[in-house]
Amino acid sequence: MSSPRHQVDWGVLATLLMSCLAFTPAGADEDGTDDVLLGIGAHFAWIVFDAIEADLEAKTGRKISLYGKNSMLGAGCNAAIKLAKQATENREAFGFVCCPLSEKEVLREGLIVHPLALEPILILVREDNPVDNLSSAQVRAIFRGEISNWQDVGGTDKPIVLVTRLHCKNRPGHWKTILPSPKDFRKTRLNANSAATMIQRINDFSGAIGHTGSTWVFAPDDRVKALSIDGLKPTAANLASGAYPFFRQLSAITNRTPSADILKLIRETQHGPAFRRVARQYELLPLRPQTQ
Repeated sequence: MSSPRHQVDWGVLATLLMSCLAFTPAGADEDGTDDVLLGIGAHFAWIVFDAIEADLEAKTGRKISLYGKNSMLGAGCNAAIKLAKQATENREAFGFVCCPLSEKEVLREGLIVHPLALEPILILVREDNPVDNLSSAQVRAIFRGEISNWQDVGGTDKPIVLVTRLHCKNRPGHWKTILPSPKDFRKTRLNANSAATMIQRINDFSGAIGHTGSTWVFAPDDRVKALSIDGLKPTAANLASGAYPFFRQLSAITNRTPSADILKLIRETQHGPAFRRVARQYELLPLRPQTQ
């Protein structure tokens, strides 16, 4: 059984980061401008930026500091918005989110959303579960509680243990592609406060079913597998065709006056070859054409 992963108190970290932005750290340029580009946000978007950090530093000629590993309780997206809003010309920063933002929220917070990719949401069960495929209708019936035993969908006679992580409840997309509202989910369920806890609970219960993004990096001793849905794997090609039904949008966010280097970083992420390699690795569907 896999051991619980270290969790981050994102409320505390975001507060500390905001406090740090009020001061000029050692190593700043002679004119007082911090030479570091700072990014913070949700774990699943952090995976992308972390994987191409060296390429982005080479492109911008700037040091980049990223925070977002194992973010929890939706604080990753909230911290991303807070940091993006407080960025200035001398404190260059951006956020990254794993949930689409509503037009109302974007206008209220004074943000620009820079779409990166669509990420498949994996429907996960324990690897010893004989079920390998469910229809999208069966998945939704399980999450609503209308199907509560695996034998009803071709498995063994075993109760279904539902594990959910219904973060960012007021934002569209993400887990809402399964069911649109928390009230639609089965009342008797295990609520995970992080993706790491989600995976742990599926490891714990042989009858468990849950969900997470395709960029999650599984540990060698995780005993989980992703189901096919309607006979289709959670791939970028199936997202592009509209055949795979469960997904969310990964984006970078800035305030309305991002610096030139922040924009260069984001555009390289959207269009560059390093991002395309990461997208292929995690079956992400890029939302911007590649620069030739």
